[in-house]
Amino acid sequence: MPDTTHALGGVTNIAPPPPVHVAIIMDGNRRWAQARGQPVAFGHKAGADAARRAIEAAGHAGVRWLTLFAFSSENWQRPSDEVQELTTLLRFYLNHEVKSLAREGVRLRVIGDRMRFGEDMRRLIDRAEEATAHNTALNLNVALSYGARAEIMAAARALAASVARGEIAPEAIDEAAFTRNLTTAGMPDPDLIIRTSGEQRLSNFLLWQAAYAEFIFLPVLWPDFDAAQFQAALHSFASRERRYGARFP
Repeated sequence: MPDTTHALGGVTNIAPPPPVHVAIIMDGNRRWAQARGQPVAFGHKAGADAARRAIEAAGHAGVRWLTLFAFSSENWQRPSDEVQELTTLLRFYLNHEVKSLAREGVRLRVIGDRMRFGEDMRRLIDRAEEATAHNTALNLNVALSYGARAEIMAAARALAASVARGEIAPEAIDEAAFTRNLTTAGMPDPDLIIRTSGEQRLSNFLLWQAAYAEFIFLPVLWPDFDAAQFQAALHSFASRERRYGARFP
């Protein structure tokens, strides 16, 4: 955990705790590459390096959960060569980064429809999750082939099937029951969602889980995101009063 105290005039001030769960929509790789006259793959590679910086910054700040939106369900509609480059990059990092994550105490979990990937990729994902399963320093969720609407529909279908089998009564379905059927079951909802590149929308990311999240939209393109910007986002979060709709201003 980071040192959160400092002395001022003989008084020790305790900094507010960091958010438990930070989620990041990593946006801007393509524009970053295009601005430099480089192929899109160059931007995705730089974006992967920025993801590594975000993981390190989260660990240093004492954040317990970090979710990175790496590949959306809509990304499958991109040109086939770009999809191939993205999946090749994902395969490379699954092969080469897992040992580093394990050494740093990071537990990796993948959320999303992994069945859309090939069998070799699914094996790599399974191995990476198994190799880091007992780590506790940071819980890292990587959203791959993820779409929140599909996740919500799958949860609704699962509950409907349970009702049809007589395992649960319709009136017994509440928010807790629904949450248990999401891919994020057992994880805390995000406290803070950061999106880079100047866009100000969720883009089908954690729609259910984001009900009471705070949002920060940054103009920086994702490959330029660094630890200083991560810390600035945490400071902005700490300055906000979260009411959850429970009381008047």
